[in-house]
Amino acid sequence: MEITGDELGPILNRLRRAQGQLAGVIRMMEDGRECQDIIPQLAAVSKALDKAGFAIVASGLRQCVTESTDASGDAAGPDLAALEKLFLTLA
Repeated sequence: MEITGDELGPILNRLRRAQGQLAGVIRMMEDGRECQDIIPQLAAVSKALDKAGFAIVASGLRQCVTESTDASGDAAGPDLAALEKLFLTLA
């Protein structure tokens, strides 16, 4: 699976946002901030990563459904077991 063009930009933006949020959490911990300040930010990082993961899986699903071919070049159905495994990995 290759993520291209229109789908890649928003996914990278989500990941960069999560990276910035995580850096903020690290700074908060280093500064000795209270856990009630840190936990919501950590939850935001987790949610951002989940959304990016689901966007990646959804992109793969679209590709599998629209572009699936087997080794001979004939149309083939999506690899449902592989897609299910990806979804369960994020659960």
